[in-house]
Amino acid sequence: MPASPDQPLRDDVHLLGDLLGQTLCAQEGTELFAMVERVRALAKSGRAGNADDFDRLAELLAARPTSETLPVARAFAHFLSLANVAEQHHRVRRRRDYQRDPDAPPQPGSFDEVMARLREQGVAEDRLFASVASLQIELVLTAHPTEVVRRTLLQKYTRIGELLARRDGDLTIPEERETVDELRREITSAWETDEVRHTRPTPLDEVKGGLFIFEQTLWDALPRSLRALDGALRTHTGRALPADAAPIRFGSWIGGDRDGNPNVTAAVTADACLLARWVAADLYLREIDALRSELSMKSGSAELPSVDEPYRAVLRDVRDRLRLTRDSIEASLSANAAFGTRGELLETGDLLEPLLRCHRSLHDTGNGIIADGRLLDIIRRVHAFGLTLVRLDVRQDSARHTALLDAITRQLGLGSYAEWSEEQRQELLLRELASRRPLIPRDLQLDDDARDDLETFRAIAAIPRSSLGAYVITMAGNPSDVLAVALLQKEAGVAEPLRIVPLFETIADLRRAGATMTDLLRIDTYRAAINGRQEVMVGYSDSSKDSGRFTAAWELFQAQEQIVAACRAAEVELTLFHGRGGSVGRGGGPTYLAIGSQPPGSVDGRLRVTVQGEMIQAEFGLVGIALRTLEVYTTATLDATLAPSPAPRDEWRTAMQQMADAAARGYRSVVYETPRFVDYFRAATPEAELGEINIGSRPARRGGGKRGVESLRAIPWQFAWTQNRLLLPSWLGVDDALLAGDPAMLATMMKEWPFFRSTMELIEMVLAKAEARIAAYYDRLLVPGDLRDLGESLRERLQRTVELVQRVTGHERLLEINHALRRSIDVRNPYVDPINVVQAEVLRRLRHAPDDSLRDAFITTVNGIAAGMRNTG
Repeated sequence: MPASPDQPLRDDVHLLGDLLGQTLCAQEGTELFAMVERVRALAKSGRAGNADDFDRLAELLAARPTSETLPVARAFAHFLSLANVAEQHHRVRRRRDYQRDPDAPPQPGSFDEVMARLREQGVAEDRLFASVASLQIELVLTAHPTEVVRRTLLQKYTRIGELLARRDGDLTIPEERETVDELRREITSAWETDEVRHTRPTPLDEVKGGLFIFEQTLWDALPRSLRALDGALRTHTGRALPADAAPIRFGSWIGGDRDGNPNVTAAVTADACLLARWVAADLYLREIDALRSELSMKSGSAELPSVDEPYRAVLRDVRDRLRLTRDSIEASLSANAAFGTRGELLETGDLLEPLLRCHRSLHDTGNGIIADGRLLDIIRRVHAFGLTLVRLDVRQDSARHTALLDAITRQLGLGSYAEWSEEQRQELLLRELASRRPLIPRDLQLDDDARDDLETFRAIAAIPRSSLGAYVITMAGNPSDVLAVALLQKEAGVAEPLRIVPLFETIADLRRAGATMTDLLRIDTYRAAINGRQEVMVGYSDSSKDSGRFTAAWELFQAQEQIVAACRAAEVELTLFHGRGGSVGRGGGPTYLAIGSQPPGSVDGRLRVTVQGEMIQAEFGLVGIALRTLEVYTTATLDATLAPSPAPRDEWRTAMQQMADAAARGYRSVVYETPRFVDYFRAATPEAELGEINIGSRPARRGGGKRGVESLRAIPWQFAWTQNRLLLPSWLGVDDALLAGDPAMLATMMKEWPFFRSTMELIEMVLAKAEARIAAYYDRLLVPGDLRDLGESLRERLQRTVELVQRVTGHERLLEINHALRRSIDVRNPYVDPINVVQAEVLRRLRHAPDDSLRDAFITTVNGIAAGMRNTG
């Protein structure tokens, strides 16, 4: 046994670092390796408290041409990516060590731990079983404008993780040598791969990247997770997980999210659905082929045909239809041929029925042990993935629907829909929803935007319903925003309308969310259409950009309470959809902590959550990580359903409101009310340069020609501050909040209120990652002299915030109780610092004399810093 549980991680990182060093020597020469070692020594010394060595590091890199410093930055970026792989693998290894120890208690957050605790708390077996069997969790993958790692490199990193896992086994000396050689080859291949995208990815490129994670891990991880859940349920309730239970399903926005992305057209949405079906058919085809090889029995029950090897005969037909489906999709994608007219598998039941017949037959003939192996796994996949893997949401801004209806009413001589009151809009919408005649003539002349939006609704009508999920309305603020989408679906001939999900995200919309839902659910026509179910999305990005993370957290908490109350009063079943990002400033953070700190009654067995960009790889990149992620989403939702946190005391609410108001004033006084702030932001961060590089299909800014903070999308707003490591949006205003609070009450809230504790722990995490010295270096190189005082004042506020947070948490050092994260940050910092130094110098040169080589160098540094920070946008 190793002296420390983290010794294997240190060994892996040391091995990967040595192999990278050998690669540098072999591919680039010993001079680069010597330079990298010199830089590393100065960076580590600077981190150890020798400030002069940081200055020497900066002077060393600034004095050399980009052609010499870029390979240094690349080397550190590659090391950080390799360290990420090693850390992910170590998480899997530690989990396996935990499960291997017969004396160890169940891992916190595991199926066994949570079910045992709930039973001890008095939850009856029947209630526990029913709650597990009825869980409805949907993880919705989204494209990410700051997803910087190319899929080619992700595949290599996955392979490196697999090789590290192989080394943990019982290898012979030749096998160990061969494994290390394979690691060396993968590292060399990664080094020789261009990490720079030279063309902007298309939405369909992003679709393919999103679907890759199913082939990579999720296809195998999901049935394994359900087997583990079944075992725990048997232990704690004596009953098996029903075969049709699908506690976790998957959705996607990739190829359907039109909000601010003109590249997502109706044709893209249709092709995205076909691509998902192709991957599903291909994956099922592999499973059916393997199952046919396995089910070689000579006879079956009366349900099966009376032929030799009846199971293979039944599955042969399934195989043939899957092949036809896959081939038909290929023809549709390449030649715009019609899909669904040649006997393809279109309905889940068509695939499920023969599988269930085989399953029953095996049980009836005494072969249940075989039935409950690969065959049951496939059946469970069908219930979870369907024939589409994911169901695609469509998303658009409410303003676009208003503009479309305005164009229609003007041309029909009805007046200007955009200028009408809410009452006038509802009157038209409800009248037309009840009418049998169409409102929109087929030959109506529309501008390009309006025509594109109308074509999207027509595409929804043409796409098989099982491929589609919800229609999400960005910037929803009134019932008419929801009714408008209902009418446009009707006008487009959507036979089975998509459920309509209003998204409340700005502070103003969050504050009105409860009243908006109350008004909407009072409309009889709408109530009759939703069949007693309503989904509502709350967004974390724009609310944080409006008023800062602290205030946004409280506004989101209250909005959810009000939405829950509105739906309960209307006797409507609610599903809350959380638009969480990767960074703390956009709602990111540990999953269990986030779900457990939601308002009581807001989960209730149902949850939708976005999984964005780099978090897809972080949470699902290795099968072992994916298994733990699926487990935590399941148990956290179960825990929040059966043992929700109590409602906060009135005095806590009062204190929180006072602090939130103070935080918002402090945040907005800087971001929106300081005349020089926007100029400082553009100078001190790579905001402008990020908008020019090929890291996403969506533009960085909203339309309208504005250039202020209000026009910037929330993701690049967070990303820019992450690059210079000031991380300002996640902590600005927290100092004002904590100064407005009573210390004794804050201590009580920290101890007894999960929401407040999780908020403070997330802020503590981001403060541990923030680096005032790096931000100051960017200021020195990039910010005009007349703006530098603003940067100095912000860094002073950062330090004050650290001190105040430590006072509230009682920690002498940030993250002192989270040893793993503290260690990870401390290990990474000496490797991220040099990349920041190179990036600041590259930005200085790029702004003075732009050229393509400098842009490529800048992208390389973006990759490296993102790898070091782990969560970017």
